[in-house]
Amino acid sequence: MGKSLYERIGGESAVIAAVGKMYDKILDDEELAPFFENIDIDRLRRSQSAFVTYAFGGPNQYTGKSLRVVHKKTVENGLNDRHFDLVATHLKAAMQELNVPGELINEALAIVGSTRADVLNK
Repeated sequence: MGKSLYERIGGESAVIAAVGKMYDKILDDEELAPFFENIDIDRLRRSQSAFVTYAFGGPNQYTGKSLRVVHKKTVENGLNDRHFDLVATHLKAAMQELNVPGELINEALAIVGSTRADVLNK
């Protein structure tokens, strides 16, 4: 069996870097930033890095709640498809800045896209 996406993008350090850059972009985005008020961003970065590691085929160290549960209140506060797409765009840009090859970015975005229904509680 071939290497996981997690391994092919560079493992833990690459995931942490991509998630960090993504959240920098999210917090600078006037449409997304309000969803993160009063949130411990450092804790969120750690949790998101663990989730992305798992989603990309790395070691499962994610101990958080399900995507539906963790996003329920945010959806009630207006999170929708446009916001989901903006987050995916910021992840793509972060990975591009880190020189992740396009085919791996596309693979990552396909995995992210597969979570849409759970994140948006559809």
